[in-house]
Order: sequence, then structure tokens, then C-alpha cells
Amino acid sequence: MIAPPRSSALDPHRIARLEDDAVVLLDQTRLPGEAIEVRLHTWQEVAAAIRTMVVRGAPAIGIAAAYGVALAAARSRAESVEVLREDVARACSGLAATRPTAVNLPWAMEQMAQCAREPHPDADAMRAALRAKAGALHADEVERCRRIGGHGAELLRAGAQVLTHCNAGALATAGYGTALGVIRAAHRRDPTLHVWVDETRPLLQGARLTAWELREEGVSATLITDSAAGWLMAQGKVDAVITGADRIARNGDAANKIGTYGLSLLARAHGLPFYIAAPTSTIDRAIATGEDIPIEHRRPDELGPAVPEGFGVYNPAFDVTPAANISAIITEHGVRRPPYAF
Repeated sequence: MIAPPRSSALDPHRIARLEDDAVVLLDQTRLPGEAIEVRLHTWQEVAAAIRTMVVRGAPAIGIAAAYGVALAAARSRAESVEVLREDVARACSGLAATRPTAVNLPWAMEQMAQCAREPHPDADAMRAALRAKAGALHADEVERCRRIGGHGAELLRAGAQVLTHCNAGALATAGYGTALGVIRAAHRRDPTLHVWVDETRPLLQGARLTAWELREEGVSATLITDSAAGWLMAQGKVDAVITGADRIARNGDAANKIGTYGLSLLARAHGLPFYIAAPTSTIDRAIATGEDIPIEHRRPDELGPAVPEGFGVYNPAFDVTPAANISAIITEHGVRRPPYAF
């Protein structure tokens, strides 16, 4: 089994957990300056935390939402199974609507809803089952990412220089990481590995979060502007690009943080492998291609104070990389190469 993160700050239960009266999350908006936990006492507060990116990353928001459903059941005053199911359904629906692109979120909500639909002798038994289900989803997600790391590490040569975009580590997955899980596993085998970290405009998930995680793990890494990636490739300083994904269509088209599509084009132009690392919970078998993936658009003010007042802003949070640009998709089941058919 792949070893857990070295830093206690990256422990899965530090990133997200359910206590008796609250969902507790590591506030990712405060990193890297402060490692602050927030306590959320209602599912509505969990939904707000997802919307405002206190917790972010496709698997992690699914886990946080699952804990939010279990919390909603615990706080419900329902005395019958039937009424409690209604309360759970409202929480599942509200949490699923918080962010549209990451499929892990509706996937986790369906898992929790299915648990609620199962026969339970009484309301307290359902509450216990939902709590156990949320914990099991979290544990399973961590283990999937560890297996992704082991499979993906085999793709990197000794001394590899790897470029990554956004944050697809323990913070994004509530425990180990997809793209950073691959890097983490490869680094344990080969400490000479080096990582180039895209800053990831406009919210700087690379500069704030990926750089922090890699420092915590003792991985050699250098921060670059997003626009420097092509020049690095032209200089022969990149061996591979690895990113995560928020939703993958049946044909292998993959949505990820805005800027990923451009990196795939640069990698293709320079003859470099471009890898996507994601658990199977990120694959949306209900959609055929990336054209059907909903793209979240964020607030204009996220682009910062330099924008003139009243000036138009276009701020998509994600883009879609076509399967033709993806050298391999790494899941917990192994490495899939094109043509993709999930």
C-alpha cells in the first residue's frame, strides 16, 4: 500500500470530518498563511462552504457534502423513517446544486440518497447508517487515490520534471490526491523528481495550495506563472504534464480547472505526455462527450481589483480537454490509453 502523507496537516480527517454536532473542514481559503478549521453546524453551512471554496476539489466536495447529509439527518427532529427521508432528500438536493461541474458531488449525493432509501427499522438506525456511509465514502476515496498514485508513478522516469496545474492533492480529495498522489508516490520512489507548479489564475490554487502541499511533503518544486509553461517545455524542462479532473465523459473528454486545455495543446505541440489522474467517481457515464459537461462561471470580482469598474468579465472556472489530447487517464484500476470508452 502507498504510504500516507507525511504531514499531519494533510491527514484525511484534518481536511474533512464529521463530529457529533458539526462538519469540520480545513479552510482552504486561508491557506497557506493559516491552517484554520471551520465548524459547520447545518447542511446549509456546508453548502455555503462548498460554494465559497472553503472546501474545493471534486472528490473533497463530494465527501464534505456526504458529511453534510449525515449532519442533516443527525440534526433533524424527525421521529419516523419517512419524515427523515424527506429531510435527507432536501439536504441532498440542496448540496448537489452548489457547484455544477464536478460530478463527484451528485455522485456522492446519490450514494447518500440510496442509503436513505434502504429499509431501516427506525429513524435512529437511518441516522447511524448515513453517518457510516459518509465515513465509508471518505475512506474509499482516499484508498482510490492511493491506488491511482501507485499506477501513475510507473509512468514517470527517474529524475522526471513534472508540470501540474491547479491543486489535485490531499486538499482536493480529502486525503491523498490524484495528480499529486501520482507525484507523491513517484517522489517516494525517486526523490530527485521535480515539480513545476502553475500558479493557476485567478484564485491561485497552485501557488497557495499545491505549493504548500509539496512543501509539507518535502517534494522539490518551483512555482511558475501559468503563461511560463510553454517556454519551459520549449527549453526541454518538462517531461510530463499531470492534472486532475472534475468530470470525465464516456469518450475521455475531461473537464478541469481553466487553463488545463491550453496545457494539453502545449504538451501536444512539444511531444510531451499529458496525463489525467482521477478516480472512477469522476467519470460521468451519463454523458457521451465533453460538450455535455456544464461549466461553472464564477464571480467577476475573483479576477482582482485591477479590473476597471464596469468592465465586462468572462470567468469560467473550468475548460474541457478533448480525449485526443490526453495520453492516458489514470484511475484506481490502472492506466487507460486511447481510445477511451468508459
